Amino acid sequence: MKANKSIINTMKQDFDSVQSQRKLLMAEKADGLRTALRDRDPKLVAARSGSFYLTVDPEHGEFRIPFWNVEHILPFPDLISESLSTFQQTMLFYYLLTADGTPPSGKWVSFADLPDGRMYNAAFQGYTGNELVKLFGNSLDAFRHACEKCGGIYEKIGDASFIFQALPRIPLMVTYWLGDDEFPSSCKILFDSSASHYLPIDGCALLGSELTSRIMKASKI
Repeated sequence: MKANKSIINTMKQDFDSVQSQRKLLMAEKADGLRTALRDRDPKLVAARSGSFYLTVDPEHGEFRIPFWNVEHILPFPDLISESLSTFQQTMLFYYLLTADGTPPSGKWVSFADLPDGRMYNAAFQGYTGNELVKLFGNSLDAFRHACEKCGGIYEKIGDASFIFQALPRIPLMVTYWLGDDEFPSSCKILFDSSASHYLPIDGCALLGSELTSRIMKASKI
């Protein structure tokens, strides 16, 4: 799937505005993605995506998919869930349709290193890592505490890093470097290099934005 420039470009605006506009843009795509997924073999989709498919009867079943460490159920072929927002359902549709079964590589790369990511990297960094630096500054303990609240797993990279399992085969890592007298603090969200086998670039951008939002909200609890 090609990158949706409208989704990525609206993220250049302020963070709260981005959060609401991205959901509207995703909602517009939900019906088309749902229709496309109905034409796929659900068992093959589950195998490629690392999710689980339970057969209810010859014509019905349900996908069970961990999303941010919470298992969600998508009935098939209806693919409509009252427990999931339209945005969440659309993200799952994107994931299930794109997944090709490529194993995670274990190699962390920046958004710019993903296919089609370089031209949108400045915008992505602006509404992810830069927003986290604005919030936490040199308060590394506050950053760690917020990441732990979100279920992040500590990793010894930079001054502090945490890994988050967004979807079965899409981990993200947020890495923080403290500043000094010469350089300001910096933060980046990194992806496994296989991420493009599971989401198009705008889907990756939305996951990064979602992770940023989760960490920011956790810091206020």
